[in-house]
Amino acid sequence: MMSGESKYHEQLEHELAAFVQKEDAMLLNYGYQGIISIIDALLSRRDVVVYDKDNHACIYDGIRMHIGERFAFEHNDIDSFEKQMKKAIVAAEASGGGILVVTEGVFGMRGEQGILKEITDLKEKYNFRLLVDDAHGFGTLGETGAGAGEEQGVQDKIDLYFSTFAKSMASIGAFVAGNKAVLNYLRYNTRSQIFAKSLPMPLVIGNLKRLELLRKYPELKAKLWENVTKLQNGLRTKGFDLGHSNTCVTPVMMKGNVGEATALVYDLRENYDIFCSIVIYPVIPKGMMLLRLIPTAVHTDEDIEVTVNAFGEVAEKLKSGAYQIEAAFDVAP
Repeated sequence: MMSGESKYHEQLEHELAAFVQKEDAMLLNYGYQGIISIIDALLSRRDVVVYDKDNHACIYDGIRMHIGERFAFEHNDIDSFEKQMKKAIVAAEASGGGILVVTEGVFGMRGEQGILKEITDLKEKYNFRLLVDDAHGFGTLGETGAGAGEEQGVQDKIDLYFSTFAKSMASIGAFVAGNKAVLNYLRYNTRSQIFAKSLPMPLVIGNLKRLELLRKYPELKAKLWENVTKLQNGLRTKGFDLGHSNTCVTPVMMKGNVGEATALVYDLRENYDIFCSIVIYPVIPKGMMLLRLIPTAVHTDEDIEVTVNAFGEVAEKLKSGAYQIEAAFDVAP
């Protein structure tokens, strides 16, 4: 707000807006911090928020700051969504506020796209605004890479489109895009930006180049999806449960406790040269582990073959009890 703005910051905002098919965009220093502050800026005490139960923690933290009414619907359940919207309408009419719906373009743990088409089909019926966090969809979904909204043909019905540079662009920072008047309002009311420094210049220049690569080299996205298909098909052929992923995020669900999950991931990293994220309770049910793989465009067929074979081997080790360690690592009941 006071200093740090440059023509390069503005250029990146303009190019991002055009890329995701919106009027305007605003840069944010961090995704987590940014979405919290955006939600805080958008909602007054009279407004009502409706959100998917499986939304990311950053969305939950933003909603927790809201002192008005809030209603959560079951994950990707349109019937539950309508049920909560009916409650929201009553609450909004009583308070004189509006309704904000918050969901994700891609749910980052399980790799499922949000039901954006089904939700936006109900916009006229229920009169709400829609904020979509599409961190995992930006650059990877849609004909041009504009994200889950483009993939589902409803990009124009998303009022505020939010994404980060930490996924497809392998960088730092984030942005929000939408109607020019709303973006101008956010520029003067998003506290995480008003009371912070601007996005550092090296990141701005780097993100301009990354966005150029997304625009000019669609073969990168095509190669990414080629690798995604090979990896997911290979894992499913070996009998692994990948849930309902329809994105690049590849979750491998396996049975095991916290100690076993820790030992298995350590084995993958140290002995197979494979790094993956591990997700355990309370994000998923007790007795389960989720190993999240995210292939890239630069992985080779050999990389994918090695990964699939390694998962086959560690699954056998898990079944044989090779990863059982002290119970102290387990979560207390």
